[in-house]
Amino acid sequence: MKTDYDALLLVSFGGPEGMDDVIPFLENVLRGRNVPRERMLQVARHYEMFGGVSPINQQNRNLIAALRKELDENGPRLPIYWGNRNWDPLLPDTLAQMAQDGITNALAFVTSAYSSYSSCKQYRQNISDAQAAVGAEAPRVEKLRVFYNHPLFIEANVDHIRAALDQFEDPNAVNLVFTAHSIPESMAVNCDYAAQLVEVGGLIAQRLGMKNWQLVYQSRSGSPSQPWLGPDITEHLRTLHNEGVKNVVVAPIGFVSDHMEVVYDLDVEARKIADELGMKMVRAATAGTHPAFVKMIRELMVERINDEVQENICAPECCRVG
Repeated sequence: MKTDYDALLLVSFGGPEGMDDVIPFLENVLRGRNVPRERMLQVARHYEMFGGVSPINQQNRNLIAALRKELDENGPRLPIYWGNRNWDPLLPDTLAQMAQDGITNALAFVTSAYSSYSSCKQYRQNISDAQAAVGAEAPRVEKLRVFYNHPLFIEANVDHIRAALDQFEDPNAVNLVFTAHSIPESMAVNCDYAAQLVEVGGLIAQRLGMKNWQLVYQSRSGSPSQPWLGPDITEHLRTLHNEGVKNVVVAPIGFVSDHMEVVYDLDVEARKIADELGMKMVRAATAGTHPAFVKMIRELMVERINDEVQENICAPECCRVG
């Protein structure tokens, strides 16, 4: 496949890979945000339960390996680089390596499906800041479009939810609860994040033939006095229990791979509440390295290479912080 692009850059959030990394990583994440240190230390204890290792880095390594195979078999055969917002390999270091390797014009796949400041526009700023840090030799980088409603992203989630539903004797007696990372309401009014999540939930539920589904949120981290999107997953489980619901599948459609927010907030915290309430809760897998998801990334590359879509550039007033 002929193309003027000479690399693919996978851009992600990053995560610690040992206890010594946890506090510096969280300080990077929270820099410039009004989050009390007490809350940061509370989150640090979540990482301690997992030896200070976030699952996201290994999941990205697995995704790169699967994507490497997809591109080798079907093209375009571009080298793949990986840079993170908050921890090694950091974007400035990756772009410096790309420049050293002679890369001049790269496509970027960001591991976030939706539009909001923190899930889209901030990544564009991270790339721009990294280019400035590298200087004139930094490669040009074009971010691929958001993909929340791409049929292959929907397919990957549908397959994982079906596998979760198979763990119940009567799937028709199951409530489907979609979750996504909460954001401040002041941020939400300036972007399509919530509307996109509702659209995805509807598309997945339609494919599954399910009517009992809800969208809730998780992992809020701001001041208790600041309104964030809700309801929270823990509140919602209690509401369902009060309504007599006994069986729940929780599907973290707001995430494309397992973050600490998935393995702690859902697999530990939400599961504990479900157990206390006597509910059977099964958590569906994230898209991860599902073959449809890997194929989707290649399709996003091809449509951009063929000029079928424009570069994913945010409008000036889109996705403002508040």
